[in-house]
Amino acid sequence: VQLQASGGGLVQAGNSLKLSCAVSGRTVTTGWFRQAPGKEREFVAGRRWNFGSAIYADSAKGRFSISRDNTKNTVYLQMNGLTSEDSALYYCAASQRGLIASSIGRAEEYEYWGQGTQVTVSS
Repeated sequence: VQLQASGGGLVQAGNSLKLSCAVSGRTVTTGWFRQAPGKEREFVAGRRWNFGSAIYADSAKGRFSISRDNTKNTVYLQMNGLTSEDSALYYCAASQRGLIASSIGRAEEYEYWGQGTQVTVSS
């Protein structure tokens, strides 16, 4: 399984950005994480695609949305209402296991990781 994240960039606060994660290989659960300089990596959003609903970090609820296009083998993270606090290196991750809801936000549960894509929000 290989993951290729893209779509990052420089945007002004309040604007939107859509990240993409091209996935090769079969995966069941996908997650987005981010890491800002000097901070620990944190969970943003994730979903087990064959069961249940998307899971979001509190900071992402109501602003971010995770989705998937099976025809393109791509997972997306739509980010609206961006603030400077959202500036970070964003990573997509995947598991071939169907993670339970309480595990979707745990980075150690994912076997595969893509390279990061940088998101910078100017205020």
